[in-house]
Amino acid sequence: MTRVTSKGLFDFKPSGALDEDVVEWMKNGAEDCGTWERYVNLVNEHWDNSEYDDEIISLYRESNSLFFNEMSKFPEYQEASRQVETREISVPTSHDGDFKVPVFVYTPQSLTQNSRNAAYIYAHGGGVIAATATESKPILVYTAVQCGVVVFNVDYRLAPETKSPNNIKDFYEVVKYVSLNAASLGIDPNKICIAGDSGGGYICLGAMVLLAQHNEAHLVKLAIPSQPMVDDYSFGDPLCMTVEERYDHLQRRHAYRLISSDLNSQKSCPLMFPGKVSDEILSKFPPTVLDSREFDMFVTETRRLAHRLRRAGRLLEYIVIPGAVHSSPMFPNLKCGKVWIQAMKKCIQEYLLD
Repeated sequence: MTRVTSKGLFDFKPSGALDEDVVEWMKNGAEDCGTWERYVNLVNEHWDNSEYDDEIISLYRESNSLFFNEMSKFPEYQEASRQVETREISVPTSHDGDFKVPVFVYTPQSLTQNSRNAAYIYAHGGGVIAATATESKPILVYTAVQCGVVVFNVDYRLAPETKSPNNIKDFYEVVKYVSLNAASLGIDPNKICIAGDSGGGYICLGAMVLLAQHNEAHLVKLAIPSQPMVDDYSFGDPLCMTVEERYDHLQRRHAYRLISSDLNSQKSCPLMFPGKVSDEILSKFPPTVLDSREFDMFVTETRRLAHRLRRAGRLLEYIVIPGAVHSSPMFPNLKCGKVWIQAMKKCIQEYLLD
């Protein structure tokens, strides 16, 4: 496979400190996050005790809903929602029983008369345990309008009700469906992007593994896993972790225990931990923009993956938004949010639309 060529679009410099508005955002959030604190305290004490799983999952899902609800209030997102047409499609699957994956399609009004639009197929965040596709609608309609793409927002099944790799396969089947039915969906099959944030970045990476394993990476022109869960770094010694990694590592261990059907037997599987994909399969990945944050809790594992992708000739750009923490660029009022959306616009323009 021919090595991809980076256009060197970005030269972000680490700031070494959180942006002032991010600090204020975190402080204000902390004043209203009793549910989150209860979740953190409980998971840190009982991450490996299944008797507490139901309570932990409930708190985590409630916290994620509160986060997405707060994000939805920004006028930029509300205005964008008035500039798109929304419809729902269902993608039939049979890899884990008969299930139709719900997919919400957001088409900017400026694109509705076009028959060959670019597609942006997205997996929402929430650690593969929480949130829904509809909760990510605000930032996705904004992305659709700002970047000039049709967004396919995939409501893949969550853990622990659905185990790895079936969550990933839900998303993978949607990617194949969009490619196969591009004409009827008004999509240019040569301009398909897959993406996801956090746990959705993990889903996106897993789909990239499947595409590469089946020699189907040509179906995707661009992949943008953002701030993704990558591997089992969280099971290492916290003394060598960053502040954010150390804060999160027991939460992540719990999440992976819920995602897996048998963590011990799956520990080397790249559909459980995409960062463990072989060099051979990695070399077949779609062209990739890897998107991270300077103070993200997945920064080390993401940086290692960027190094491997670059060596394999599959990395277009490695973006690290300065002064930002996990998910802070999803808030358009923050400096890092403004930097991030401009970076996404440039990536999509240069690597998908052109």
